[in-house]
Amino acid sequence: MNVAGHPIVIRRAEAGDAEAIHSTFCGPKAIAGTLQIPYASVDMWRKRLAEFPPDDHLLVATIAGEVVGNLGLHAPKSPRRRHVGEIGMVVRDDRQRRGVGSALMTAAIELADRWLNLQRLELWVYTDNLAAMALYRKFAFAIEGTCRAYAFRDGSYVDAYLMARLHPAFQAPGGR
Repeated sequence: MNVAGHPIVIRRAEAGDAEAIHSTFCGPKAIAGTLQIPYASVDMWRKRLAEFPPDDHLLVATIAGEVVGNLGLHAPKSPRRRHVGEIGMVVRDDRQRRGVGSALMTAAIELADRWLNLQRLELWVYTDNLAAMALYRKFAFAIEGTCRAYAFRDGSYVDAYLMARLHPAFQAPGGR
């Protein structure tokens, strides 16, 4: 995928990305679609990146070397759920609807399916985030349930959907 003639490059996040990730979460659309709190410090992001669990994966999307979005693929700690990956994603406000989310999801699904042997990917999405739901459906995520008053956002409680995607081999005839 290209944006203004530049390819979207996906890579693992590095310590030096803290400022750019912080900048992403400064956008009102980005903050509204996540569980993050406005006004987090750059130091908080530096600490998070420095202490990021080794079994988790934080990917960033770059355009012309500039970080414009990130996706976390997290492993549940329970041994009974090691087949599951939990996803959280954000794209900078000025780069939304330009293929960044698709590039991040493509990379995460490839990592989950081809390298981590994950059978199930899960994510939460606010019920009013229609663009995100359309993106997730494009990657075979389906709504499995609704959580009422899931989070407090901008002065009121909002609902969220649990969406999940099963590995294609898991859905195939003879699969579980």
